[in-house]
Amino acid sequence: MRKCFEKYLPRLQEMPGEISVYAEDLITGEKIAFQPDIPLVAASVIKIPIMVEAFRQAEAGLISMEETFVIHPEDKMPSCGALTYLHDGLEVMLSDLCVLMIILSDNTATNLMIDRLGIDNVNDAMRKLGLEKTTLRRRLFDSVASRKGIQNHITAGEMAVLLKKIYEGKCISEKADACMLQILKDQRLNGKIPFFLDDYEIAHKTGEDDGITHDVGIVFADHPVLLCFASNHTDVPAFERLIQDMARDLVAVQKDNLY
Repeated sequence: MRKCFEKYLPRLQEMPGEISVYAEDLITGEKIAFQPDIPLVAASVIKIPIMVEAFRQAEAGLISMEETFVIHPEDKMPSCGALTYLHDGLEVMLSDLCVLMIILSDNTATNLMIDRLGIDNVNDAMRKLGLEKTTLRRRLFDSVASRKGIQNHITAGEMAVLLKKIYEGKCISEKADACMLQILKDQRLNGKIPFFLDDYEIAHKTGEDDGITHDVGIVFADHPVLLCFASNHTDVPAFERLIQDMARDLVAVQKDNLY
């Protein structure tokens, strides 16, 4: 893995903006990283911590995944997802919001989840899991907060910690973590890490905004590979191509080392 990483190091170093990469073989524990601890504007990757808090509260009996929500016009957020484009008055369960938030990156579902769970609760959960820089500070599309510089943040290294806990069944419980892993496997936005990896099951979550592109997840190869790519103020098409190439080669080198 390290030789493969070294091949890509010049491209990483030449990429504009703030670039962060983390990779780990989840069997051998071999790790490589490039600036994994720099805090970056999270975009939609912040939806993973929100999902974790939803399952934590459900496990604790504080909420029910069967709780229903009525979608009103004022709830509807721009861009990603499905709920914005469906009829007013639609009833969905909290479990539906959670799935839509991850697999279609639904922003309407996300804000409803934030309101129901509580920003402080999401952050408290992350701190208890050892994530110190990952922080939810505002709802999505809060233009007033955004103009004040209030942003949600993640790091590639901390997303790796969170995903590894989910993979190992050490985040909430084996049952809850298996459910979260399956939701991540059902991801429909597959243009980055999975681009050259059609033969593999992949549990992941992307994030995008102006000058921002992320993808973090686990490729279920013979040796599962944890991959976290994050960027701010970058050349988005160039970094996405780098994500595609590195994901392909890091998985391939792990497979080659087995035989």
